Amino acid sequence: MLFSKEEYKQRLDKIKKMMQEKSIDLLISHDTNNMNYLTGYDAWSFYYAQCAIVHIDAEEPLCFVRAQDAGGAYIKTYLKNESVLVYDENYIHKWPKHPYDYLVEIIKEKNWDKLSIGVEMDAHYFTAFCYEKLKQGLPNAKIKDSDRLVNWARLVKSDTEINFMKSAAKISELGMKTAMEVIKPGVRQCDAVGEIQKTLFYGTEEFGGEYSSIATLLPTGKGTSASHLTATQDKFVENEATIVELSGVYKRYHAPMARTVLLGKPNQLKIDTMNKTIEALNSGISKIKPGNTADDVAQAFWKVLDKYGIEKKSRTGYSIGIGYPPDWGEHTLNIYKGDMTILEPNVCFHMIAVMQFGDWGVEASESIRVTENGSELFCNFPKELHIKS
Repeated sequence: MLFSKEEYKQRLDKIKKMMQEKSIDLLISHDTNNMNYLTGYDAWSFYYAQCAIVHIDAEEPLCFVRAQDAGGAYIKTYLKNESVLVYDENYIHKWPKHPYDYLVEIIKEKNWDKLSIGVEMDAHYFTAFCYEKLKQGLPNAKIKDSDRLVNWARLVKSDTEINFMKSAAKISELGMKTAMEVIKPGVRQCDAVGEIQKTLFYGTEEFGGEYSSIATLLPTGKGTSASHLTATQDKFVENEATIVELSGVYKRYHAPMARTVLLGKPNQLKIDTMNKTIEALNSGISKIKPGNTADDVAQAFWKVLDKYGIEKKSRTGYSIGIGYPPDWGEHTLNIYKGDMTILEPNVCFHMIAVMQFGDWGVEASESIRVTENGSELFCNFPKELHIKS
């Protein structure tokens, strides 16, 4: 059990209070990250229907999983065995039969079929079939979107969660150090990522790493003008730049970081652009403190870009913490103009300064924690353009 029962109880109490505010009697949380947050469940089983269920009067959540994964729920969660609800193989790929048919039966047996039920409409893996089964099977229930209720509950981290992210950050630093060592002209991208992944899994002598919710991203050459590109078998080329975005992971908590490396002769345009990018990033970071908003941070960031005439349309950050594929964002706070989310101590986010210019780009990013008086960076690694001549 990763956290104390008291911390899990505090989470549950917070969730139930938010449910009450939203007039939700029963919450079905399908998001893999939220299942982990509510119950401690941790397995690569999210490609089948599974969820955590919270009744407004519950002493603990229920964990709904496939029979094959019940053992994982018994081992990984803090729940009593009777709180693990299991569906059998007859519901696996037997269309139109679906695991949520069995979930509907359970809800009816517990006389919860006339309640106000909150679901996560935009959660990964919550399919149209999941929704339709609930809607058709529970005609007397009021089914509505929970508005990412659990995601928002995760926004402010506990001290234990912060320590997990600090451990993840140490692994991120080691992974980036390896990246800067192995990226060379003539080396295949896949070989470089193999070494990076080895480092990210090995971790430190004190603690190891885990799989990341996003693959190591490695746009190279013209690819630096695009986002979210992964390694290929192509070789690194002299005088081209490469962006490395990765994250160490510790007990499912992430601390992502991005840096840019240039192979060959120094390129003054890229150096100057990287410096302007870092200036914008630091300007945004300077506005991170309790009481300020995400908008305050964004305005400071874009003020520098506007000064240099640099156009950037995408957001420049988002909240982070627990991460399962396909991404490590919490889908709540955005560092973007107009987001009036108020910053509090132990809110954590990934602030990304990526600049793209047609056929080239540069990037630096930081994982950041809001402190009592300002902010701190999780990772300690130079932001400047790394030149390997």
